[in-house]
Amino acid sequence: MTTAHMFTRIDHVEIVTDRPEETERFYTEVLGFRVKARDRIVRPGGAGDLKLTYLDLGGTTVELITYEGIQVGPAPQSEHLGYRMMALEVEDMNRAAEHLKLNGVDIVWGPVVRDHYARAEICDPNGFRIELRQWF
Repeated sequence: MTTAHMFTRIDHVEIVTDRPEETERFYTEVLGFRVKARDRIVRPGGAGDLKLTYLDLGGTTVELITYEGIQVGPAPQSEHLGYRMMALEVEDMNRAAEHLKLNGVDIVWGPVVRDHYARAEICDPNGFRIELRQWF
Protein backbone atom coordinates (compact mmCIF):
# COMPACT_ATOMS: atom_id res chain seq x y z
CA MET A 1 0.00 0.00 0.00
CA THR A 2 1.37 3.42 -0.93
CA THR A 3 1.42 6.29 1.53
CA ALA A 4 -1.16 8.15 -0.58
CA HIS A 5 -3.68 5.37 0.06
CA MET A 6 -2.88 5.05 3.76
CA PHE A 7 -3.71 8.65 4.69
CA THR A 8 -6.87 9.99 3.11
CA ARG A 9 -7.74 13.36 4.69
CA ILE A 10 -7.49 15.54 7.77
CA ASP A 11 -10.13 14.14 10.12
CA HIS A 12 -10.39 17.00 12.60
CA VAL A 13 -8.73 19.96 14.27
CA GLU A 14 -8.93 20.28 18.07
CA ILE A 15 -9.54 23.53 19.95
CA VAL A 16 -9.30 23.63 23.75
CA THR A 17 -11.62 26.28 25.18
CA ASP A 18 -12.75 27.48 28.57
CA ARG A 19 -15.70 29.23 26.87
CA PRO A 20 -17.58 26.31 25.28
CA GLU A 21 -21.01 27.89 24.78
CA GLU A 22 -19.68 31.15 23.32
CA THR A 23 -17.21 29.26 21.13
CA GLU A 24 -19.87 26.88 19.81
CA ARG A 25 -22.20 29.82 19.01
CA PHE A 26 -19.40 31.59 17.12
CA TYR A 27 -18.53 28.57 14.98
CA THR A 28 -22.16 27.63 14.28
CA GLU A 29 -24.01 30.95 14.07
CA VAL A 30 -21.27 33.16 12.57
CA LEU A 31 -19.12 30.73 10.56
CA GLY A 32 -21.82 28.22 9.55
CA PHE A 33 -20.52 25.01 11.15
CA ARG A 34 -23.13 22.46 12.27
CA VAL A 35 -23.04 20.33 15.41
CA LYS A 36 -22.10 16.82 14.31
CA ALA A 37 -21.91 15.07 17.71
CA ARG A 38 -21.31 15.60 21.41
CA ASP A 39 -19.50 13.41 23.93
CA ARG A 40 -18.40 13.49 27.54
CA ILE A 41 -15.46 11.53 28.88
CA VAL A 42 -15.31 10.94 32.61
CA ARG A 43 -11.66 10.64 33.59
CA PRO A 44 -10.83 8.77 36.79
CA GLY A 45 -8.87 10.10 39.74
CA GLY A 46 -9.86 13.76 39.47
CA ALA A 47 -8.06 14.21 36.16
CA GLY A 48 -10.86 16.51 34.95
CA ASP A 49 -13.77 15.40 32.79
CA LEU A 50 -13.76 16.24 29.08
CA LYS A 51 -16.71 17.83 27.32
CA LEU A 52 -16.42 17.35 23.54
CA THR A 53 -18.40 19.02 20.76
CA TYR A 54 -17.76 18.06 17.13
CA LEU A 55 -18.56 20.74 14.55
CA ASP A 56 -18.63 20.13 10.78
CA LEU A 57 -18.06 22.51 7.88
CA GLY A 58 -17.91 21.01 4.39
CA GLY A 59 -16.63 17.66 5.62
CA THR A 60 -13.96 19.08 7.95
CA THR A 61 -14.51 18.69 11.68
CA VAL A 62 -13.46 21.00 14.50
CA GLU A 63 -13.50 19.36 17.93
CA LEU A 64 -14.13 21.75 20.81
CA ILE A 65 -12.62 20.39 24.03
CA THR A 66 -13.43 21.71 27.49
CA TYR A 67 -11.59 20.35 30.53
CA GLU A 68 -13.87 20.52 33.55
CA GLY A 69 -12.40 20.77 37.04
CA ILE A 70 -8.80 21.50 36.06
CA GLN A 71 -6.94 24.65 35.04
CA VAL A 72 -5.64 24.80 31.46
CA GLY A 73 -2.85 27.22 30.52
CA PRO A 74 -3.32 30.02 27.97
CA ALA A 75 -2.42 29.79 24.28
CA PRO A 76 0.90 31.33 23.17
CA GLN A 77 0.55 35.08 22.59
CA SER A 78 3.36 35.42 20.02
CA GLU A 79 4.88 33.45 17.17
CA HIS A 80 5.92 30.00 18.28
CA LEU A 81 6.90 26.62 16.92
CA GLY A 82 4.02 24.27 16.21
CA TYR A 83 0.60 24.61 14.68
CA ARG A 84 -0.31 28.23 14.02
CA MET A 85 -3.94 28.50 12.88
CA MET A 86 -6.59 26.96 10.67
CA ALA A 87 -7.81 28.55 7.48
CA LEU A 88 -11.34 28.71 6.07
CA GLU A 89 -11.89 29.13 2.36
CA VAL A 90 -14.42 31.83 1.45
CA GLU A 91 -16.17 32.36 -1.88
CA ASP A 92 -16.01 36.17 -1.72
CA MET A 93 -13.76 38.02 0.72
CA ASN A 94 -15.80 41.22 0.65
CA ARG A 95 -19.10 39.43 1.36
CA ALA A 96 -17.44 37.38 4.13
CA ALA A 97 -16.00 40.56 5.70
CA GLU A 98 -19.42 42.25 5.63
CA HIS A 99 -21.11 39.18 7.18
CA LEU A 100 -18.50 39.10 9.94
CA LYS A 101 -18.86 42.83 10.61
CA LEU A 102 -22.65 42.47 10.92
CA ASN A 103 -22.00 39.74 13.51
CA GLY A 104 -19.56 41.84 15.54
CA VAL A 105 -16.40 40.07 14.32
CA ASP A 106 -13.49 42.30 13.32
CA ILE A 107 -10.89 41.43 10.71
CA VAL A 108 -7.66 41.72 12.69
CA TRP A 109 -5.29 41.47 9.71
CA GLY A 110 -5.82 42.12 5.99
CA PRO A 111 -7.35 41.55 3.64
CA VAL A 112 -4.26 41.38 1.50
CA VAL A 113 -4.79 40.65 -2.19
CA ARG A 114 -2.20 38.82 -4.30
CA ASP A 115 -2.33 37.49 -7.88
CA HIS A 116 -3.96 34.18 -6.92
CA TYR A 117 -5.64 34.84 -3.58
CA ALA A 118 -6.94 37.23 -0.95
CA ARG A 119 -6.12 36.56 2.71
CA ALA A 120 -7.38 37.98 6.01
CA GLU A 121 -7.50 36.92 9.66
CA ILE A 122 -10.14 36.99 12.39
CA CYS A 123 -10.16 35.71 15.98
CA ASP A 124 -12.59 33.30 17.60
CA PRO A 125 -13.94 34.02 21.13
CA ASN A 126 -10.80 32.45 22.65
CA GLY A 127 -8.51 34.78 20.70
CA PHE A 128 -7.38 31.98 18.36
CA ARG A 129 -6.68 33.29 14.88
CA ILE A 130 -8.53 31.95 11.85
CA GLU A 131 -7.30 32.70 8.35
CA LEU A 132 -9.82 33.48 5.63
CA ARG A 133 -8.66 32.61 2.11
CA GLN A 134 -10.26 33.35 -1.25
CA TRP A 135 -8.58 31.69 -4.23
CA PHE A 136 -8.82 33.34 -7.67
